[in-house]
Amino acid sequence: MCLMKSGICEMATTSISIAETPLVALMLERADDALILGHRLSEWTGHAPMLEEELALANMGLDLIGQARELYTMAGIAEGCGHDEDQLAYLRDARQYRNLLLVEQPNGDFATTIARQFLYIAFADPWWRSTMASSHPTLAAIAAKAEKETAYHLRHSSEWLIRLGDGTEESHARAQAAIDALWPYTGELFEPGNPDLIAQRVCPDPPTMRVAWNRTVDAILAEATLTRPSADGILRGGRAGRHTEHLGHILTDLQYLQRSFPGATW
Repeated sequence: MCLMKSGICEMATTSISIAETPLVALMLERADDALILGHRLSEWTGHAPMLEEELALANMGLDLIGQARELYTMAGIAEGCGHDEDQLAYLRDARQYRNLLLVEQPNGDFATTIARQFLYIAFADPWWRSTMASSHPTLAAIAAKAEKETAYHLRHSSEWLIRLGDGTEESHARAQAAIDALWPYTGELFEPGNPDLIAQRVCPDPPTMRVAWNRTVDAILAEATLTRPSADGILRGGRAGRHTEHLGHILTDLQYLQRSFPGATW
């Protein structure tokens, strides 16, 4: 497909390469987490167990996609190669995505979606709260907005996990099964960040969030009468571009229009 621009015929691309400086990589990690989890939540539209919850899941998905847009824009500026938010979201191959394996896991039943949301947001909320003190003014501004949203997401998912865990025998069994299945992916939340960015106070180091995460997770699981798995989370690779097969299916949906009609705009 050829695009005419200033009288010059240019071939639109269906794939881009990224110059990943430490700052760009950080933005892509957080943006990819938000985009992929936001897409997962959007898949509940028309399928949620009740209308009120369908609206809640859709709104949380929109919050996350809004965060992704701001982070992709910041990444494009930091990279300095002219890539905008749409190109960073739609024109990278799967191995270029830096999202956690946890957020790309399928929705499963409602208990699985709530457990996935809870385990991720219990980390993201304190991370964004700490990042509000970032030495990078743009990232600090994004964090101030994101933390307000993740605080609600954490409260919402916590309340539902308690309701499911301390509910019927069936809901308890499903909630416990969801926690058990997703737990192996939680270790990746705490992989160390770039030491230069941490030294410059651009962002907090993820391992420092483990105390807050443990405190939140242990308290909610106890109230939900759910058992914390004893094994550590050992499955990882998303930050390095090694993903499960599920990400490919997500990107097929997300990138279909741009890959079919390169350079298309609304």
